[in-house]
Amino acid sequence: METTLKRAALGIALGGAAWPALAAAQTAGDDWTAMSRSQLRPEVQRRHDEAVAAMAQTFNANDPRYIWAMAAKNQCGIALGFLKSGTRDPVSLGKCADAYARMSLVPAGPAPLPQVSTVTPEICRQPIIGTVFFEFDSSAVPESSLQTLQFIAANMNACGWGSLNAVGHADRSGSDAYNEGLALRRAEAVAAALGSAGLAPGTVSVSGKGETEPRVPTADGVREAQNRRVEISAR
Repeated sequence: METTLKRAALGIALGGAAWPALAAAQTAGDDWTAMSRSQLRPEVQRRHDEAVAAMAQTFNANDPRYIWAMAAKNQCGIALGFLKSGTRDPVSLGKCADAYARMSLVPAGPAPLPQVSTVTPEICRQPIIGTVFFEFDSSAVPESSLQTLQFIAANMNACGWGSLNAVGHADRSGSDAYNEGLALRRAEAVAAALGSAGLAPGTVSVSGKGETEPRVPTADGVREAQNRRVEISAR
């Protein structure tokens, strides 16, 4: 499985579109689309754990092994969160597989010079360069998202991003007015975390959409983890 996965995933950008039917993970005897969630979860967990181990062994944040390991850790972690809640999310699954494949294909060796960017153009051009998911009724930035925010802050110059937008969202549990405020607080919390990661004041503009633009449409009053989020885009 892994050989085919590594080859096929090379064509998928880190922040790109959903992995169509997870076809890139398929081999003659091992197809992610044919797996149940209970079978798929350990596959994703293994990639997450190997990415964490790779980060611990690579101390230079400019080393591509570290960058792709960090991306694999974050995306596989998001995919695991969905699987734990009973949802297959093709976007995070595809990004998990892609980042893991890139991490595995980067040969060990001397780290590149600090001034050499290891960020690919595909990453820089994504309309949404990062998404932070929140616990129910919370505006606290999860610790699992901090490395994603650090990655964005570290690559502002390499990607030519002049400024960022952080747009907060809420699920449909609670009143419209409350969710508008909660969504804005989430965006402000992400902006503060990006500031702690090194961005200058005023770099991030914030806004809140409340429950008006759900990632997953639901009935009023439904708690949906995918809708409790802040989306970060570049300007």
